Amino acid sequence: MLLPNAKRILLKLSGEVIMGDQGFGIDPAYVLRLAEEVKAAKETGLEICLVIGGGNIFRGMAGAAQGMDRAQADYMGMLATVMNALAMQSALEQLGVDTRVQSAIQMDQVCEPVIRRRAERHLAKGRIVIFAAGVGAPYFTTDSGAALRAAELRCDALLKGTSVDGVYDADPKRDPDATRFETVTYDKVLANNLKVMDASAVALCRDNAIPIVVFSIRERGNVARVLAGEGVQTIVKKD
Repeated sequence: MLLPNAKRILLKLSGEVIMGDQGFGIDPAYVLRLAEEVKAAKETGLEICLVIGGGNIFRGMAGAAQGMDRAQADYMGMLATVMNALAMQSALEQLGVDTRVQSAIQMDQVCEPVIRRRAERHLAKGRIVIFAAGVGAPYFTTDSGAALRAAELRCDALLKGTSVDGVYDADPKRDPDATRFETVTYDKVLANNLKVMDASAVALCRDNAIPIVVFSIRERGNVARVLAGEGVQTIVKKD
């Protein structure tokens, strides 16, 4: 395995990936495909936490850039992550995987509040726990929420599934000469502003010695390949 002693991981997915080929919203067929990959990862014996962004529905910073109040826009983005979490829960349960959604914004009719000890109990019972609504406060991204939950639950790694296959020294979509790192330190990511995750999320992972594994979630079967130490990815770690 890529992380031979890993027992518990947090998988962070960007909201954009669950759009599938659509330009907006949730593609149920694509969510089901991702759920199959999450299920396969769980069947390796790992305990899995999951965080999904909300950019496929609403992104707070984008709303603020268009004149909305930033705090209000961020709360709207948090609600979008709850919708994505419920969609993933539905897909996982179609596959027979026991799942719980915990939200940092309390909404008892649809999910549990975030309670660390309850989440740990769910994981011990073999359930996947999906954390929604970020940290429950504006001005923090879902990356920060993922790093926070990974630290709270003492995860052995944070896997970030995104649209690119690792961390580059420039934007590979704009610069064809961009170079991908096999490994890179937390400090270099922060010093060079490499856009892996926001700075507070990277710093939180650094301070808690949680490696960040960045890979492309758009390639079918990539979660299993990355966990097996295969495929293409970048590992952000201390040294």
